[in-house]
Amino acid sequence: MRKLSSLPQFLAFGVYIGELIAPLFIILGLYARVAAVIVAFNMLVAMYLAYGFSFGLAKYGGLAMESPLIFFMMAISIAFLGSGKFSINNR
Repeated sequence: MRKLSSLPQFLAFGVYIGELIAPLFIILGLYARVAAVIVAFNMLVAMYLAYGFSFGLAKYGGLAMESPLIFFMMAISIAFLGSGKFSINNR
């Protein structure tokens, strides 16, 4: 377990942006590529703080960090592909 009290408190605003504001921008299609990069970076930090990048197995044999890894891969795919033709930026 990592000692989280040594992290600066202003990083909490980064978590707020990465887990609430950026996903709303992705859903709306408003600057979705930039928001996806922010979410991907947020997931990398979350994976490091929670699991330490160890690809261990969970209790029932699945990957322990499966959910954050899926969120990271989806954010990277949105960053590469964009938001599509129904986004706010395309109108």
